[in-house]
Amino acid sequence: MTDQRRGFILGVTAYGLWGAFPLYFPLLEPAGADEILAHRILWSAITMGVLVIALGRTAAFRTIATTPRTRRFLLVGALVITSNWATYIWGVNHDHVVETSLGYFINPLVTVLMGVFVLGESMRRLQWAALGVAGVAVVVLTIDYGRPPWVALILAFSFGTYGLAKKQADAGAVESLAFETAVLTPFAAAYVGWLMISGQSTFGVEGGGHALLLASTGIVTAIPLICFGAAATRLSMVTLGLLQFLAPVLQFLVGLLIVGEEMPLGRWVGFTLVWLALVVFTTESITHRRRQLTLSAEASAL
Repeated sequence: MTDQRRGFILGVTAYGLWGAFPLYFPLLEPAGADEILAHRILWSAITMGVLVIALGRTAAFRTIATTPRTRRFLLVGALVITSNWATYIWGVNHDHVVETSLGYFINPLVTVLMGVFVLGESMRRLQWAALGVAGVAVVVLTIDYGRPPWVALILAFSFGTYGLAKKQADAGAVESLAFETAVLTPFAAAYVGWLMISGQSTFGVEGGGHALLLASTGIVTAIPLICFGAAATRLSMVTLGLLQFLAPVLQFLVGLLIVGEEMPLGRWVGFTLVWLALVVFTTESITHRRRQLTLSAEASAL
């Protein structure tokens, strides 16, 4: 098996697992979204701590902890990924699976928008056109829902901010997530402790199977991250960028076909506009990249 083929399989595995999350989190009920979030942070911290040691990343972890600039950006990352996880867990456990998929469909567009306004990057005309279509889609969906699609918008902007913070931090995936969850662990542990003392915890009360499922949140968080990290080193950015749409497509299908969420005409129009924006944006990005590679090759030949 070639290295590129292995990377493709790992990438499909990562995004496939993320796409199946709407089937996983409802299994953790009757725990509420807040309790699930606290356990996810705790068990992820334990899992990532084990991985840091097993993969020999302790020196890199110490570097993060002692570098003020990296630490600041990862603290921001920890805060926004907490809001992202909380919103996602709440969404899939309250029959908003289709709306969560919308968040990850528009996330690439939000990320580019952040690059323009935060990092001062420039955009080409077709990219602006794609963003304009996406903006119209949000208006259409707001009319259809009778409210702004808050779940989708929070997911898109929180994950976009998370990506921006991680880019600025420039730290390894394993050790950076280990740091983020370690920072959040005292708060998560305090909340879990309070739930237990007040008799509101489901951990250990709903049976061993339920306790194991809550404990599995750490592994479920780590596995796709590891697969993604391995795929990123083996695949081109174009291939990796196209694979990222696998997760929201699967989430959308789960919401539509398995959960049975309603999709009235207005919602279909809104989603179709989002998909149109993504087609324009992705096609333009691939064409531009190929043009740049061709120009580079010609310049090298000269």
